[in-house]
Amino acid sequence: MTTHAPQAGQAVTLPTTLDEAVAALAAMPTAVPVAGGTDLMAAVNSGQLRPAALVGLGRISEIRGWQYQDGHALLGAGLTLARMGRPDFAALIPALAAAARAAGPPHIRNAGTLGGNIASAAPTGDALPVLAALEATLIVAGPGGARREVPVSHLLAGVEMLGAGELIGFVRVPLLHAPQVFLKATGRTGPGRALASVALVLDPARRGVRCAVGAIAPMPLRPLEAEQWVARLIDWDNDRALVPEALSAFGEYVAAACIPDPAPEADGTVLSLPPAVLHLRRTVAALARRALGRALS
Repeated sequence: MTTHAPQAGQAVTLPTTLDEAVAALAAMPTAVPVAGGTDLMAAVNSGQLRPAALVGLGRISEIRGWQYQDGHALLGAGLTLARMGRPDFAALIPALAAAARAAGPPHIRNAGTLGGNIASAAPTGDALPVLAALEATLIVAGPGGARREVPVSHLLAGVEMLGAGELIGFVRVPLLHAPQVFLKATGRTGPGRALASVALVLDPARRGVRCAVGAIAPMPLRPLEAEQWVARLIDWDNDRALVPEALSAFGEYVAAACIPDPAPEADGTVLSLPPAVLHLRRTVAALARRALGRALS
């Protein structure tokens, strides 16, 4: 977002359709879209942002629900975290529901939205590693009724960005009908900002394991080699059995891939990681091990 000077008056537009919202943003290039406002208001209150105009998305009913579509769930970007945490949604996408329930206190979950979690792209966003592990796709609405699809990983990595007048309208998530787990470690008791998080999903149809680690880097990290390695060890034809030693090895593999050892110095000296980073690596290893164990149990 761009920081604007304080304005004497502030324009507020409240569209009722996605295309109306896109048109409003195109007509006011300095306008900022707002749904739940949990990140926006924090930026405004801290003085980091002074939006010249706001486009409120709260009245757009088409993006506040979900529907089934060709083996996928089409989730509206306006879905609140509280709504995603309910049992009916948990039966649909368990890991995303678990992430939504862990996203903070009730007032944050009641206001925060799925699309806002993605657009703000905060490293600690709880939904982000789940969407990365599920290989979700975003449907972006643009001027003139245009729609384009963007892998969520591309947006989070900055490979593709939202253009002027574009909004995240929907999130397309594959329905795997298999175990999914989301775990996170926080710095204090109860819901809070993640120090590290792990999302893990099984894909029995492809005999695959997908894992994403959140909060330790600017975007969720996929340890692809660790995924492929452990998938080859799982007995997919015999209750997805896996020897216990492989669980621990998988956790270490994931942690080392996401938090690697420092490169040797020019003189060949090998430096060790700082204690805080070693602790974080052990935390990631424990989360990955537990997540896979729960998914296979």
